[in-house]
Amino acid sequence: MTSSLTLVSLPLFPLHTVLFPGGYLPLRVFELRYRMMVRCCREQGAPFGVVTLRSGHETRLHDQPLETFHAVGTIAHIDSVTHLSSGLELIECSGKDRFRLTQARPLPSGLWVADVQLLAADVPVPIPADLRHAATALEQVLHKLEQPHLDNVSEQHFLDCGWVANRWCELLPMNDHLQLQMLELDSPLLRLELVTDALERAGIASQ
Repeated sequence: MTSSLTLVSLPLFPLHTVLFPGGYLPLRVFELRYRMMVRCCREQGAPFGVVTLRSGHETRLHDQPLETFHAVGTIAHIDSVTHLSSGLELIECSGKDRFRLTQARPLPSGLWVADVQLLAADVPVPIPADLRHAATALEQVLHKLEQPHLDNVSEQHFLDCGWVANRWCELLPMNDHLQLQMLELDSPLLRLELVTDALERAGIASQ
């Protein structure tokens, strides 16, 4: 997708978390407005947008200003929905393209929708030799996690700067502000370089 492509009236799910492209996001949905959003997205095969809250809580957004959200978010695709109990659903989502909010407005239901500009997807960049240890360490960590959503990960993923950097951004104990700075970087190589520096300082990966 190109940076000039826009989406109109994209439903938003504000959270105290950051979703990265290629990432996995499980959500327990109980509020009526979000259950209706999930139902509509499933029926139409449409995505929604995950945005990170600056302050406040996702259950009390109907009377909060747009500045409550960070401007950059990530498109989420619903992969599965499991009904856990009456009024409670588990949805499993995957992160797709990044976007920037241009306009947003609350609906009478309290759900926020936004017009967004999609940002350019990461260009595949092979991992240079001096950063390969970051990919090797990630492969070891993910192997130990043994999580079902990682079943489709291939060796090719561990050769790509953007994918490796994004997975480390999810795993490392970064605050939301730093994660968002990483998300906004257009260079996957620079993102991986910064992540690798953090790994080396923490003693997680060494050359």
